[in-house]
Amino acid sequence: MRNTLDRIRHAILFELVGLIFLIGGGAILTGFDPAALGVVGVVSSLIATGWNFVFNLIFDRAMLRWRGSIIKTHRIRALHALLFEAGLLVILLPFVAWVLGLTLWQAFLFDAAIAVFYVVYGYAYNWAYDRIFPPPEARARAVQTAR
Repeated sequence: MRNTLDRIRHAILFELVGLIFLIGGGAILTGFDPAALGVVGVVSSLIATGWNFVFNLIFDRAMLRWRGSIIKTHRIRALHALLFEAGLLVILLPFVAWVLGLTLWQAFLFDAAIAVFYVVYGYAYNWAYDRIFPPPEARARAVQTAR
């Protein structure tokens, strides 16, 4: 399993890159006030960072229990991204509606669009992160294969 410092690096990098996309691209694509998107982005990022840490810890422990490994297949990565975003959507919905002055339905649609982006982004980010910073189990397997 990954250690705490690695999990912190993972979560912070994920949120920083995501904020760049959300605030920069979101204002252009939605027409919402960039300052309001910034508030939504920063607060959501802080909440998502904590959720990311907790969710990944729970997910990895579940994988160890059910599979005996934390190495993710493409299907497991897709499930991981979907479950993460669904949980975050539930957590953030009232806040997004309040800050952007939307009905809950409008906030849900906005959140759903952001969630679709983050599912794709989360999959790509986690794939890249695992390649750049492989988990200990993958490094050990690579050394063993090289022999």
